[in-house]
Amino acid sequence: MKFNTLSINESILKAVEEKGYSEPTPIQEKAIPHALLGKDILGCAQTGTGKTAAFLIPTIQKLKKHDPSKIRSLILTPTRELAIQIEENFLEYAKYTNIKSAIIFGGVPQKPQEKAIRQGVDIVVATPGRLLDLMKQKIIRINEIEVFILDEADRMLDMGFLFDVKRIIAAIPQKKQTLFFSATMPKEIKELTQTLLHDPVVIEVTPPSSTVDIIKQSLYYVDKANKKNLLLNLLKKEKVESALVFTRTKNNANRLGKFLEAAHVKVGILHGNKSQSARQIALSKFKNGEIKVLVATDIAARGIDINELSHVFNYDIPTDTEAYVHRIGRTGRAGNDGTSISFADIDELDLVKNIQKLIRQNIPVIKEHDYPMMVMEPTPKKKSRSSSPKTRSTKPANTKSSSSKVTSNKTNKDERVSKNNKSKSTGDKKSEYKPYQKKKSNKTAEKNYASKPKANQQRKPKQATRGR
Repeated sequence: MKFNTLSINESILKAVEEKGYSEPTPIQEKAIPHALLGKDILGCAQTGTGKTAAFLIPTIQKLKKHDPSKIRSLILTPTRELAIQIEENFLEYAKYTNIKSAIIFGGVPQKPQEKAIRQGVDIVVATPGRLLDLMKQKIIRINEIEVFILDEADRMLDMGFLFDVKRIIAAIPQKKQTLFFSATMPKEIKELTQTLLHDPVVIEVTPPSSTVDIIKQSLYYVDKANKKNLLLNLLKKEKVESALVFTRTKNNANRLGKFLEAAHVKVGILHGNKSQSARQIALSKFKNGEIKVLVATDIAARGIDINELSHVFNYDIPTDTEAYVHRIGRTGRAGNDGTSISFADIDELDLVKNIQKLIRQNIPVIKEHDYPMMVMEPTPKKKSRSSSPKTRSTKPANTKSSSSKVTSNKTNKDERVSKNNKSKSTGDKKSEYKPYQKKKSNKTAEKNYASKPKANQQRKPKQATRGR
């Protein structure tokens, strides 16, 4: 099937062909005709299937005939990077139309976004947080939305945005077309679709277990300390045109980035602590080929869409098994070859087993390499807070042991009591317990004190004596 058989307008079709696309992907072929008819769509599709064009093309065509006097379409995404990616695609598909758009996300000044909204736009691409801020300030209104698109709904759930999404949905008219896309369908997402969609057309393409079939995968068992050396070795030996290296944490991304820079590798770093401008610069350089390697965390890498990415490295094995499929799905796109290389240390063996169970195949292991695994004992798990050093140090005080710590604690306590009683302590056992004996005598004194006259009663006899 060709794009020109999908009833797409000439202006949009011209832009699609200029991007080099002639045949639609499975999700585009299934979704575009139904979307053009105004039907709700539930698309179960992951990144790299062409779903962005599947919802942009029919939306642009539906809004083409009108003036941008009001916001008529809202595209909601979980991350800034994905919002930018969608906006870039929109500008390409809509360049021969009069459709205008604005992009809204946090981490950057609000004023330019306000200006774009006030000038009038048809489509808004937004992340939940900044959109709610502008709605609260009454800068943006979404009460006349005709087409609502929710992209990567499962990631919205993972990132804790589901409540915000529901607040936004509550402000949108009930009568609208909804295009709903999610790679997976957790319970919460299914419940959301039941309340949001009306008699949807369900489209499922490329389930997670089959995505990996077109990608060359390999697994290296290596000690944690040698992962960076193995990566550097493979970057030099393998024919790596461009590589996306995934780490589990921001600190790992920073450390690995600095190591590669010191080894004269052109590298960029992408994670949540980087400013928006720094992230966009790194991503732009990576796409333009100015840097060869991009080190990123899972969340920060959302929205990276590069057709000619040759390699994905799983520097750290992901704890979320489905994240593995999302990671390696960024290579091998648009008919190109894709390679995924994973590093696993002794503490990540169970994670590898879980991934292999999900994808229903064993990842080929490369046994012969320069940094074989030497550490065969898993790292001991960290003890809970209840067994912290502070708690452990106080525990022996309840026993009858004669350790030096207990003696010193008792001595310090006794010294404080001795000072209060203005007596000296010699440090031996008898002197240590004398203060406690004195306390007992004080109790007797307190009993006698009750029978004695009060202080003001004692002064009168003394004054009488002085008078005599």
